[in-house]
Amino acid sequence: MTMTVRMPAARNALRVLMLLAEQVGPVRAATVARELDIPRSSAYQLLQVMREEGFLVHYPELGAFGPSARVREIGSRVGAATRLERLGQPVLDRLMRASAIPATAHLAVLAGRDVAYAARAQGSRSPTTVSRVGVRLVALATATGRSLLAALDDDQVLALTPKLPVEGADIRTRAQLRELLSGVRMRGYAVEEGDVDASYGSVAAAAFDAAGYPVAAVGLTFRLDALGADQWEALGEAVREAARELTRRLGGQPA
Repeated sequence: MTMTVRMPAARNALRVLMLLAEQVGPVRAATVARELDIPRSSAYQLLQVMREEGFLVHYPELGAFGPSARVREIGSRVGAATRLERLGQPVLDRLMRASAIPATAHLAVLAGRDVAYAARAQGSRSPTTVSRVGVRLVALATATGRSLLAALDDDQVLALTPKLPVEGADIRTRAQLRELLSGVRMRGYAVEEGDVDASYGSVAAAAFDAAGYPVAAVGLTFRLDALGADQWEALGEAVREAARELTRRLGGQPA
């Protein structure tokens, strides 16, 4: 019974958003009810709930409703993520194919104190990793997260890591964090060796948009037992070049 009641409400909420998004200005509840062929009382209740949840704005002088900034922000983020994936996927494919050892290439973005994986490339010999699309990991524990944090200024890093240690990352003091990020900046890429999974290592470098902001990190993950001691630098340079390519595709200026 509960599912029967909820499903039409969920469907109607989506229909309301679509209707309001197609209009040039706010829309009255009576118009919503008429256009969607639902009872006026139901339309008004639905609009009120959507307003309370932050998806609609009520214009009392007009007695009408319109999409909120939150809806526009969600749309903007989805559009940006789709654009980033489309621009980044060919870069990942080439990086994975050119790797000297079996590896998985991935694209990650900062999501608060985490990184979220937005795309990846795997071959038949690539290792199985946890960095599947949609997965979030603690930024400080990953090469992708470290490369992105290293591209931020100290105030931004402090805002994202207000308390140490961070669960899931073996960095306990502010001095350790400064040393870690300083090393990333000097090399031009980040390294992670067994911090996420004891059997795996990663390298990653940040890519920048036209405003110079680090919007994503390009990374390679591989089994540590397949890696020669002299291959870290070569793999690091490979992700740096891939990040430069993505930066160019995003309209940024490669370092």
